[in-house]
Amino acid sequence: MAIISSKKQPPDPDRQPKQRRESVTAPPQQNMLQPEAAIDEQGKQEDSIRPQRFADYIGQKDLKDVLDIAIKAAKSRGQVLDHLLLYGPPGLGKTTMAMILASEMGVNYKITSAPALERPRDIVGLLVNLKPGDILFVDEIHRLSRMTEEILYPAMEDYRLDITVGKGSSARIRSIPLVQFTLVGATTRAGALTSPLRDRFGLIQKLRFYEVDELSQIVLRTAQFLQTPVREDGAAEIARRARGTPRIANRLLKRVRDYAEVKKLGEITETVAAEALHLFQVDPCGLDWTDRRMLSVIIEQFNGGPVGLETIAAATGEDTQTIEEVYEPYLMQIGYLSRTHRGRLATTAAYKHLGFKPPNQQLSLL
Repeated sequence: MAIISSKKQPPDPDRQPKQRRESVTAPPQQNMLQPEAAIDEQGKQEDSIRPQRFADYIGQKDLKDVLDIAIKAAKSRGQVLDHLLLYGPPGLGKTTMAMILASEMGVNYKITSAPALERPRDIVGLLVNLKPGDILFVDEIHRLSRMTEEILYPAMEDYRLDITVGKGSSARIRSIPLVQFTLVGATTRAGALTSPLRDRFGLIQKLRFYEVDELSQIVLRTAQFLQTPVREDGAAEIARRARGTPRIANRLLKRVRDYAEVKKLGEITETVAAEALHLFQVDPCGLDWTDRRMLSVIIEQFNGGPVGLETIAAATGEDTQTIEEVYEPYLMQIGYLSRTHRGRLATTAAYKHLGFKPPNQQLSLL
C-alpha cells in the first residue's frame, strides 16, 4: 500500500503546502520520524519487506485473531469476507493487512486512495472490473467525495451499481449487477467518516502502536531482506526510538545501515545504532530536533505554560497545523505535553528529559 496500479497518483493538495513549509523551517532529519510513507518507501523494495501471511506479520495479535476467525468462517461458507474498516495512526500496517487478507483468501486485490477517486467513473471502472471475491483497498477513505460515496452504498450492500442515464424528464436509473467483493477501507480519522458509510462495514478494527519487542523483531526481519547484519541489542536500540511505528523503525534501520557502511563499522550493535541516530538527532525517546525545540521554548520562554498554539508557532517558526497534527500527538502520547483550555503545558517528565529542574508542585489556595 493482485494488482497495483502503475499510474502515478496525484499529489495530495492538503499536504503539499505543509511539506514545503517544513523543508524550509526545520532540518531535514525530522522527516525520518514522520509516519507517512516517503517517496523512496513506495517502490519494489518496500513491497518486498511486507509480510505476505499472518504467520509472518509481527504484532497486532488481537486484530489477527479477529481476522483469522472471519477468514475461516467466510471460507467455510464459501462467501466473501465482510467489508472491513481499518483505522489508526499512519505507518502501522493497514495496507499490508489488506494484502495479507487477499493472500489468505486466495484472491486478487486492487489498491487506490480516496483523493484519486475524483469522478464517479473512477470508482465505477474499478468496481466493474473486479472478479468474484476480490478485495478493493481504499486508503484515506474518509476523504471520499459525496458522489463517490453514494455510488458505494448499493455496491457494498446489494452488489449493484445504480447509474442515471439521460437528463431531465427522460432520465432513468439503470442497475448494473456486480460480483461479490470485499471493500477494505483505511483511515487515520474514523470519526470523519459519515455514519451511512461507516455502518456498512461489517468489521471495524483499530490498529494499535507496537511494543519495543515487536518492533525489534520487525527490525531484525527487515535487516534480513536488506542483507544488513544487525545484533539484537542494535535492533532494540532502533526500536526504542521508532515511536511505536514499524514504518519509522524500518526507515531508521536504513539510515543506521548507511552510517555503518560508510564508517565501515560492520555489524550494527547498540553502540553503532546510538551513534548513528544521535547524528540524525533522534534521541532515546524518539524525539527529533523540532520536538525538543518545542518543549524547550515552552519551558524556557513561557515557564512551562500554559501557552497558546499561535504563540508556540510564532516562537518556533512552525505553522499551527503542523504543530497540532504532526508534533503534538506523539508528545501527548508519551506524557511530555498537556493540552488544556488555557493552552499547552510541559509536564514534569518533559522537564526531566530535557535536563531542566521541574517547578515546585504546590497547590494553589485560590
